[in-house]
Amino acid sequence: MCPSPPRRGVPAPLRFLTGRPGRPPLLARLRVGRKLMLLVLLPVTGLLAFTAFSGVGQWQEARTLREFHTATEVSFATTEVSDAVARERNAAVQVLLRPGPAALAERTEAERATGRTLERAVDRAGARTGPDVAGTLDAVGRRLHALRVQTGTGSLGTRAVTDRYATIEDTLLDTVAVLESGRPTRASGRAADAHVALLRAVEAAERERVELAVLLDAPAAERPTGAGRWPALEDAQLRTFQQNTTDELRAAVYATKFQAPGRAVRRVRDMLATADPATAHWPSYERWTADSAARVDALRGIQDRAARDLADTAGRDRRTAETHAERDLAASLAVLAVVTVLALTLRRSITRPLGEVSAGARALSSGDLSYDIRYAGRDELGDVADTFRELRVTTERLAGEIRAMNKAIDDNRLEHRADVASFDGTWAQLLGGMNGTMASFSAAHGRRRKAEQELESIFNLSLDLLCISGLDGYFKRVNPAFQRTLGYPVDALLAKPFVAFVHEEDRAGTRETFLRLESGADVIEFENRYLRADGTECWLQWSARPVPEEGLIYAAARDVTESRRTAREQAALRRVATLVARGAPPSQVFARVAEEVGGLLDTTAAVLRHEPDGSRTVLGTAHGISREVESATREARRAAGQKVVQEVARTRRAAHVGHAVGAPIVVDDRIWGFVVAASPLKVLPAGTEARLADFTELVATAIANADSRAQLTASRARVVAAADASRRRIERDLHDGVQQRLVALQLDLRLAESLVPDPSSELARQLAHVAKGLDDSFQDLLQVARGIHPAILSKGGLGPALRSLARRSAIPVALDLRLPGTRLPEQLEVAAYYVTSESLTNAAKHAHAREVSVRAGIRDGHLELTIHDDGGGGAEPGRGSGLIGLIDRVEAIGGKLVVSSPPGDGTTLDVRLPLEGPGTQR
Repeated sequence: MCPSPPRRGVPAPLRFLTGRPGRPPLLARLRVGRKLMLLVLLPVTGLLAFTAFSGVGQWQEARTLREFHTATEVSFATTEVSDAVARERNAAVQVLLRPGPAALAERTEAERATGRTLERAVDRAGARTGPDVAGTLDAVGRRLHALRVQTGTGSLGTRAVTDRYATIEDTLLDTVAVLESGRPTRASGRAADAHVALLRAVEAAERERVELAVLLDAPAAERPTGAGRWPALEDAQLRTFQQNTTDELRAAVYATKFQAPGRAVRRVRDMLATADPATAHWPSYERWTADSAARVDALRGIQDRAARDLADTAGRDRRTAETHAERDLAASLAVLAVVTVLALTLRRSITRPLGEVSAGARALSSGDLSYDIRYAGRDELGDVADTFRELRVTTERLAGEIRAMNKAIDDNRLEHRADVASFDGTWAQLLGGMNGTMASFSAAHGRRRKAEQELESIFNLSLDLLCISGLDGYFKRVNPAFQRTLGYPVDALLAKPFVAFVHEEDRAGTRETFLRLESGADVIEFENRYLRADGTECWLQWSARPVPEEGLIYAAARDVTESRRTAREQAALRRVATLVARGAPPSQVFARVAEEVGGLLDTTAAVLRHEPDGSRTVLGTAHGISREVESATREARRAAGQKVVQEVARTRRAAHVGHAVGAPIVVDDRIWGFVVAASPLKVLPAGTEARLADFTELVATAIANADSRAQLTASRARVVAAADASRRRIERDLHDGVQQRLVALQLDLRLAESLVPDPSSELARQLAHVAKGLDDSFQDLLQVARGIHPAILSKGGLGPALRSLARRSAIPVALDLRLPGTRLPEQLEVAAYYVTSESLTNAAKHAHAREVSVRAGIRDGHLELTIHDDGGGGAEPGRGSGLIGLIDRVEAIGGKLVVSSPPGDGTTLDVRLPLEGPGTQR
């Protein structure tokens, strides 16, 4: 396919506006309102851009003025520091010239005033960006502190003190000059120059005052002559001030020259300017100090007025710049608002009729005949609106025929036909097709009625629960199985939302499932609990399919209460049986039985044993309720339990007494005990005692097995304990009887040997032979006694006994004993000792091991003993070895022994003995 040639007569840059073949042009894809707004807002955007650039410049100027205004505030604070430093300098020089308490107090007060002004200046400068004024002021503070220390020690003279203070003043005045050097406007610049010039003039006057005070304090014969440089510097700065300040301040400066202090200062200057001044006319130190101080104070007053003039000028310039910027912005926004309002008005005048016509067309296409196009203009849009109104009338007539046919169908008047003759063209063909459809529908209607009757029969006879629900959450129709299962009449089921019949704990899940059905998803095998009319619960398993277009949900349910109950009971029974099979202690088994009964019935439960004397022993309990409820209802539940136990004992059958139910545990055709369940807050429903009896009958075997296991374990423990007691008795009898007699015979024999006169005679040899045999017999008897019951085990405990075994072993033994300092239970120590002794004997005699390791310690309430040898392995308890006896001994006290003996890889015995014997676990 070849590309289409470009359109003729369309410039290339505008070709993207006309579009390509098969695609509408770009402007054709824009709505009319957007085209109008684009046409109006393009020039307005240019105006806004120009205003924005202008506003940025004005706001930049205003920001510069704000920064200059802030800088002047910092410079005024720095000026206050300069004035305070000048006063402190005068006080320091006066202390050097005329020391005394008054002078010292004045200097101290001046130093404090300087510190306060310096702190305020640092705080003011810290909030300002730009040059590090705060750092400069901090450095000034440190220099002042050093100078004060040197001045206080008297290590500096008046000239050195004056010069160092002058250096600090120069730093401060330079800082003020830098801060006021911004000059954003001509007026602000002149005011700043005037302020800085007057500050320097005042500083020149202050230095002249100090210099002449030093001169006048000296003796008349030692006073130097010649004028200083400070009057000339002061005059130069005052001329600069007068050139830049206002007429009012210029006049004030001029007036200070002719006031009394000014004239006095001028006379002193003129006298010093002569070649040979008459010393008799020199002023006194006090006179000069007073006149110069008054003149400096007058200049400082002018300085304060100059500072206010600078602040007013900077503030006025800033406000003027901000006002201009705000005014220009307001004017631009006003123009934009006016243009936008006009554009929106024009847009509405065009888009509103277009919108009405478009909405009428969409409504008509969607079948909405109620929409009315009200626009009646005389333009092209008005013509289109008239055409749509005519089309609406025709459509309404067609809709009327359709409604009449629908009503005929609803009224079962299937012989009705539409008036095709009153329409032309396609409308007539459409009505003719509807008449044909009506005839076909009439034929199918009879077949549908027959199918509905068959479906109604199935719906009513079904044993499952069948229903039709609306998306509003109400049953629309239910079959008789609902009434049979739930016990409610049909009217009651249809009158309330179906969630009202659901158990409170399952309502949230039911609502979530209903939302899934509303979204169009099917639900398969969803289970929830319903409350029957008698207050009992039943489990229903649902399968549902929504029909969103009809607003209905078709659902079927089956009652799975009994199957779930049976499954829960079987699961509970399996858990109890598994616990018994694992050899759990009876207390744990009985507690689990109580927990399972409480979980099945949602009650508290207890397992009781019927003692031969008629009393009852509680073996296991399960509350399943909060501590507060359990404490508050304890007495009531106890009384109900006693009543139901008495009833069960009397009748030997399950009983139900108010809030409690009970069932007998029958073992070997006798009542072994009882299972009792009690509800703290509500009366248990009827039939609960039957459920409890069924479960108790199933679990009775497990209870009997647990009890038999406990009795067997206790019996084995008693047998082992009796055997150990017999061993201890035999060992004690041997020690107290036979061993003592043998020792006495040995002593008598040694005495007889000592009475033989010839040691080499045959009698002596026979006596020695008998003595040796008697000694060997005594050692053999000791070994037998130790094997029966070692005395060191009774005296020292398990640790020393194991160390004794290791020392007597025929092969090396590595011990790792981590036993507590206190004694362990006797039966546990005896079992551990005999297991270790037998293992060492087997390792030496049968395994031919080279080394044995014994490791013992306490962990998790058990004594863990591990014995490993590096012999040949292959030991099997089932072949009648001594390991069977060790296993029986360990298991008799509730422990466990595991033998691992692969051929060629040695033998390992892992023993785990509980610190609490089987008798304590019952």
